[in-house]
Amino acid sequence: MRALSLLSWLLLLIVQVLDSWFTQVPWIIVLGKILPLLIFLPGIIGDNLRSYIWLCFVSLLYFLVLVERLFAQPDNVLAILGMTAVVTLFTCAMLYVRWRARELREV
Repeated sequence: MRALSLLSWLLLLIVQVLDSWFTQVPWIIVLGKILPLLIFLPGIIGDNLRSYIWLCFVSLLYFLVLVERLFAQPDNVLAILGMTAVVTLFTCAMLYVRWRARELREV
């Protein structure tokens, strides 16, 4: 689950960058879209469960934006990829935290 979380995190980051590039938004907006994801990178790499928990909360914000985008543009490939990445990220990170916390309690 940890590897799948990292992979979906990377896919979400790439989708955000590509979406910003195709829509040609200013750099400050690009920074606002990717900075919340980049903040969690050290915690994800360091296997910090709190980072995974907070990443789940932040991914819900991306979920809200992507749901709105999918209703406005149902055939947008980047929105579909982003939604897939967000749902996968949330589910895998949540399951990883649950299983890893249980494993750490047993030790």
